Formats: sequence, C-alpha cells, structure tokens
Amino acid sequence: MRPYQGLFVLDAAQGIAGPYCGMLLAAMGADVVKLEPPSGDWSRGLTTRAESHSVMSTVFNRGKRSVVLDLGQPEGRAQAAALAARADVMIEAFRPGVAARIGLGPEHAGANTIYVSISGFGQTGPYAERPCTDAVAQAYSGLVSLNVGADGAPHKVGTLLVDIHTGLAAFAAVQAALAERAADPMPRQRRLDCALMNGAASLLSIAVAEAGLLGRAPADLNVPAGAYQAGDGAWVMIALVREEEWLTLTEVLESPELLTDPRFANFAARAANKASLLPLLRGIFARRTAAEWLAALARRRILAERVNSPLEWLADPHVVARNPAPGLDQPGLGRLPMASLPGFPPHLAAAPALGEHTADILQQFGIPA
Repeated sequence: MRPYQGLFVLDAAQGIAGPYCGMLLAAMGADVVKLEPPSGDWSRGLTTRAESHSVMSTVFNRGKRSVVLDLGQPEGRAQAAALAARADVMIEAFRPGVAARIGLGPEHAGANTIYVSISGFGQTGPYAERPCTDAVAQAYSGLVSLNVGADGAPHKVGTLLVDIHTGLAAFAAVQAALAERAADPMPRQRRLDCALMNGAASLLSIAVAEAGLLGRAPADLNVPAGAYQAGDGAWVMIALVREEEWLTLTEVLESPELLTDPRFANFAARAANKASLLPLLRGIFARRTAAEWLAALARRRILAERVNSPLEWLADPHVVARNPAPGLDQPGLGRLPMASLPGFPPHLAAAPALGEHTADILQQFGIPA
C-alpha cells in the first residue's frame, strides 16, 4: 500500500509527534522532506547516538529526505517559503505565530495545501504560548494522576505515549483531509490544529466522560486487575472484564474465602475495599512462580500475561515467529529492530543524515541554493 506516491510533504516539525505523522505518510509512499536547522532536530541529540543519527531520530524519521536551511537568515526563510508553497502537506510544530515569522506559515503554503500545526495546547486559548512536552501533557490531562505507583506517587507513563498518539491522530486527520481534497474541485487550504492536550485527553476518553458525568473521580474500573509479583520475582498481569471471572480467579488462587467476603462481592465493592484486597492477593501470588500462575490462569481462560521487558518481548518465540519488529540497517548505528504498525508496510528506508539531500531538493524544485 503506497497510495500517496507523488505527494510532497514538508515536515518542519522536530521531536516526535510531527515527525511521526510525517514518517507514516512516508510509509504510505509520500515524498517526505525533513526540514532541519543547521544544528539538526533536537531528537538527534537524544538516546544512543552515532554521527548525526540517534535511535530516537531514526525511529521517527525513517523513509524521509533531509534538507538543512538556516531560518535565521533571509535566504533560508525564502528557501523554506518556496518549499512550503509547493507542499501538498505541510507539518509544523512551532509555538503559535513562529512559523509565519520564518517563512513557514499558512500564508506561505499553497492554496490547496493541508497545513498541520502540532503544539502543546493548541493554536488558540490562554495557554497557547506555553511550552509542552509529552510528560507535561500527561500531567495536564490527568493521565499521570491515574498512574499511581506502589510508592503512592503519580507517575508519567514510561514511554512517549501522548506524542506518538497525537502524531498518529494527525496522520489520520491528514488522510481525511486528503480524501476531502480529492473530491473537491476547488483549491482550498485545510488547516489542522493538533494539540498534545487533545491527544492526551483522547487516551482518557472513558475517564473524562465518566468524571464529567459524575462530577467526581469514578471508581477504579475493574479491581483487582493489575500486576502481581510471583514467588520467583517475575510479575504477572491479570485483567477482569466480567463479574464471573472473579469467581474463576478465586478458584485458581485456591482462596474461596475471598469469594465469600462481602467486601469483595462485586466490582464496586472491590474498588471500595481495594486497600484490603490487594495485600491479600499479593501474598497469594508470592506462593508460586510466574510460570506456574500463568499456566493455571491460562487453563481457566483468565486474561493474564507475564510482564516483559522490551528485550524479553523481542526474544519471545511468538514475536520471533511473527516478526513485528523487522530489522533496519541505519548507517552509523547498525541494525535496529523497528516495531511496525498493524497493517502498515514493515519496511522503510533508513533515516537521512543531517542535510543529506539539501542540494538535491533545492535543485528538484528550482530553488536557488
């Protein structure tokens, strides 16, 4: 599937959300040009690095070409504006108003361009100028408050969840805009306002809806779902979605007293009495190894799985058989396993070196170097 062959995308975003959207468009066949300052996208300086590459930059910029322009100089701004005018899709992630000052605003884009602005708090509103990162968006949205650790403190999720989800949402919005454009004979610029705060909130749709309905924090969803440490130190994750599964779980745990205790009679009661229930379950899970618990839970069709590290996941025989993270040979870094999206082509070209295609791109579009 490469339906976007012939589509020119100018990706002037740095970091994760915007570049992720651009990378997905490249996976669908678009010619995605990554516009960077002379110092490079800041993601080139994070994670394991070699030459101008980093693992983070590679993950989010596969399949693109790189052009370096100095937007602090009039010549660089003019070159950027010339590229923006030719773009079918333009992606920027500057603070509101900055793109216009450096030759990359909507007024510089073409009359039929799909113009994507990715920011922390959106293009309007009292917080529009605030800086934002994935962690800030997680905190602001309420996601961190729902992720309380065993230490009692709220924690951010340990991956760049909001950035990636917002980039994926922007990609979906671009696809809808492209479909609309294809059916519209009149040129019309389409502007997409994609904010991390919206991306984070959409991950919390149930919690937001129920809290707004009730006017208070809703009860925990399905207590005692969660992670429990087994006797060998490994962790087991269990999930319950039906009341009858609590009966089955107490049988697997060989703990009939839990079933007859009125404090644990249903989901609501278990949520109200979680502080009493969880220590009991932790003590029970400590009696056997993770493998023993997983085998017993599987026999009774209880939703459960071992808590793996990324390395353990890569080595798992099912992962090896399905190969959902095929290797990518990235110059400088070596061969990296690259997780592919469900339904997407598994392979993209390596990420470009900083400014690797500057001369070729300017020549292609007839822009003076």
